[in-house]
Amino acid sequence: MTMPSTDTSAADPTSWRSYDEFAAGIDTFRLPDETLAGTALILTLEAGAQLSLAFDTDTVRWSGTGVLASDGEHADPYEAVRARSDVLFVHVPLTSREHEALSVIYSETTHRALVVRTRIAATETPGEPRVGQEFWAAVTDGGPTSGDVPGPSRDLIGKRNLYRYSPHHLYEHVYISSDRYAWQCVQGVQRGHGDMDMSTVWKFEDGLYLFCFREFRIAVASVWLHDLGYALRTTGAFLGIAGDGTAEHSRAGGHIYPIGSVTYPDVQPV
Repeated sequence: MTMPSTDTSAADPTSWRSYDEFAAGIDTFRLPDETLAGTALILTLEAGAQLSLAFDTDTVRWSGTGVLASDGEHADPYEAVRARSDVLFVHVPLTSREHEALSVIYSETTHRALVVRTRIAATETPGEPRVGQEFWAAVTDGGPTSGDVPGPSRDLIGKRNLYRYSPHHLYEHVYISSDRYAWQCVQGVQRGHGDMDMSTVWKFEDGLYLFCFREFRIAVASVWLHDLGYALRTTGAFLGIAGDGTAEHSRAGGHIYPIGSVTYPDVQPV
């Protein structure tokens, strides 16, 4: 792995960096892409909707019903990463729909899946992140299901991890409750900046967690798949408003370094 940068100068505390500035290079240590060409998949969501996916080398043809109704079939670029030998992280930065992205995590063994839709609101609402997210457990048509249904998890509450995305990106996360986490930039263009934002954690399977955040100060949200088992790797994607006011999709990924945890003795966080 490339050695980290030794730059320890702090960012200007009065100048908050835009999303595209801090995201540049944040995919340096991401796991490699994998082509799903020739693969077709139908996901049935708990909400009763269906999402159909048919992949070629660079694009996915998709259509949806119910909460994911698509008004016909669309073709969009996709990126796929094999997070584990049998688990795929698939992100679709939609070009057929403005300000929207779909993320799918599925297992080729248990045939369980998660679907996340990330959308930028047309206007800002005071006190709420501008980029919102929706979450659904699903099953694939790949075979009979096994294992637990993915769902919201409290397993990360009290955990404290470092995330190394590149030689110039090092962030600390502290998982505060079931709906908030705190972060600070230890190294990078945001060094010294930090905040507490809205977050969602779902357990996919043992040691494998969906982690998503939605920021208040910057119009950005992310989807991550944290492998907190032996691999200690994470793969993710962002959708947000860049400094020029346009919507931008970004890839991300890197290494996880657990550095501590706390246990609450009596009353637990929400």
